[in-house]
Amino acid sequence: MAKTKAKSTIKQASGLPFKIGDAIFIRTVTHHQVGRVRTIGQDYIVLDEASWVADDGRFSVALSTGKLNEIERCPSWCMVGRGAIVDVFPWGHELPKDTK
Repeated sequence: MAKTKAKSTIKQASGLPFKIGDAIFIRTVTHHQVGRVRTIGQDYIVLDEASWVADDGRFSVALSTGKLNEIERCPSWCMVGRGAIVDVFPWGHELPKDTK
């Protein structure tokens, strides 16, 4: 019974475990992005406050602490094709504000 309840608490109308307004870290086949979900389309996800992550360092450290070695801040939003996504992680940290 608890298993069913836990499953239903993360499932959104989109069928994804995140929703508009959530901060997420996305790894695609070629790039990594971090940002706040603005739109979830059938073929894409639009991120606000987005950054391209050139070097995430030790991945477990990045996810647990929010420390990223090298990022390039997007001047606006970015769109990620859902077909290119390898995996998505919740980002429970402040989103990067500056390129480094």
